[in-house]
Amino acid sequence: MIRTPLRPLARILDARRKGENPDAIERENLRLRHEAMRDRARVRAESRLVMLSVMFFCAFAVVGVRMGVLAATEPAEPRAQAPGAAIVSGRADIVDRKGRILATNMETHSLYAHPQQMIEPARAVDELMKIFPDLDRERLTRDFTGKRKFVWVRKTLSPEQKQAVHDIGEPGLLFGPRDMRLYPNGRLASHILGGTRFGQEGVHSAEVLGSAGLERFLDTELRDPARQGRPVELSLDLTVQAAVERVLAGGMMLMNAKGAAAVLMDVDTGEVVSIASLPDFDPNSRPLPPTQGSAADSPLFNRAVQGVYELGSTFKIFAAAQAIDLGLVHPQTVIDTSPPMKVGGFRIGEFRNKNYGLQTVEEIIVNSSNRGTARLALSIGAKRQQEFLKSLGFFEPTPLEIVEAKGGAPLLPKDWTELSSVTISYGHGLSSSPLHLAAGYAAIANGGYAVKPTLLKQTGPRLGPRVMSSGAAEAAQVMLRKVVTEGTASFGEVPGYHVAGKTGTADKPKERGGGYYTDKVIATFASFFPATDPKYVLILSLDEPVETTGPVPRRTAGWTAVPVAAEMIARVAPLLGLRPDHRAKTGLVLASD
Repeated sequence: MIRTPLRPLARILDARRKGENPDAIERENLRLRHEAMRDRARVRAESRLVMLSVMFFCAFAVVGVRMGVLAATEPAEPRAQAPGAAIVSGRADIVDRKGRILATNMETHSLYAHPQQMIEPARAVDELMKIFPDLDRERLTRDFTGKRKFVWVRKTLSPEQKQAVHDIGEPGLLFGPRDMRLYPNGRLASHILGGTRFGQEGVHSAEVLGSAGLERFLDTELRDPARQGRPVELSLDLTVQAAVERVLAGGMMLMNAKGAAAVLMDVDTGEVVSIASLPDFDPNSRPLPPTQGSAADSPLFNRAVQGVYELGSTFKIFAAAQAIDLGLVHPQTVIDTSPPMKVGGFRIGEFRNKNYGLQTVEEIIVNSSNRGTARLALSIGAKRQQEFLKSLGFFEPTPLEIVEAKGGAPLLPKDWTELSSVTISYGHGLSSSPLHLAAGYAAIANGGYAVKPTLLKQTGPRLGPRVMSSGAAEAAQVMLRKVVTEGTASFGEVPGYHVAGKTGTADKPKERGGGYYTDKVIATFASFFPATDPKYVLILSLDEPVETTGPVPRRTAGWTAVPVAAEMIARVAPLLGLRPDHRAKTGLVLASD
């Protein structure tokens, strides 16, 4: 028996009063409820279908667009980089003080391969080995015949190499445009420019980053889009740089030296007009750092900036200038340089055991007397000597705009004793770079002001604080002029130009075991010209020179560094716009320190 659901009493009574059939009314209500439920279910189903249709359409659209992109473009090599990072390939040119290009960008091509698109991979390997003999055949074969989808073959190509690869006719070998850094002057100023490398790179562009020298020091500035193509102007003069390097290379060969360095600097602005270090390298194909031997023997080593040496008697003029500045002596003050002389238990000797006896301060510098300079140092005192040398820049790395400059920090004594003060006065016990020495001599040449060397073109003088009186500087200038006309640097006189300077010959310290070599020296000539109105300072240093034209080998700076410096001044002075003075005296006397 099926029970009929009970109807509400009120509804039954109301239907009977109106004469209606309660069952018919109930059936109609049930039908309407069912239709409403079906309508709601249909709406829900239609909404779901619309949503699914939209999702399928979007998915197919994304897949279709991606397939179109892949079909129209070449895939880039996978690389780790932040999402959204862009490859910035532009880099500003570097020019000399006259606007001549030292470093620029050149459009080239890279070579890469899609092994899965290659028809004859074995033949491609054979042909590529003919064009690029330095490639690894086994690795190339493995890459071309394996499962790799992308292979870098060469990051840069010459036009001839690109044409040769094109002639292979292999569809799986492809080219990508990119910029590369070009140094049109080859080895010229290589230690200053440094070099570049590729950073982020793809098949259509590559980021060029500085790897050494000025390229690395000014990397952010060179890559700054805000420069809008403006080049970085250096203080270097391309023509002068070429002359300096040519003479330096010839002098290094003539004097049988293992290395050489030269610094030519404006005494008022600190602008480095030329700086050279030999041996050098070509920044277009920068060699790798050495894995064995001494780093100082590498062509990458900048002897003018990184090389710190005991620079010998070139330091003596600082003791004389300071003593005069302090009022302790004047150029004609007589000092007894006779032996014996002991300081801290050590005997102070002279070159070749000479005995100069009574000498004026001027004669002490002209004859390069160790004992005379030592007595000046003792009168000055260690503390005042430290303060003076610090004011000249001998306590810190030179603030030059190359990354290697910070590695050229002077080597100072741990304890600045009375003996240290004496030995430093004649160039032993303190090691510094030729660039430090250039700044020190510039202070004498410009009348007593400190200067900071710079590689960037300046618009006017950049004199720092006064470090000595003008009278002391002028007295030092006169003494250095007499070193050339009467003393140890007589080979330094240049017809038509007045030269002033001081020689320095320092025994090289042994790398192991302590002590000094008896047959290996650093020979240096520190000079400025014209002596009557100093404009430029020139420091020239030779590593282990030997002059062999005489009956016995000669290693002193007077015989080695000085003649090379004189030839250099004769070459560059006209290029610097200096007019010759034919009243200049020619030195006739040669002496050695």
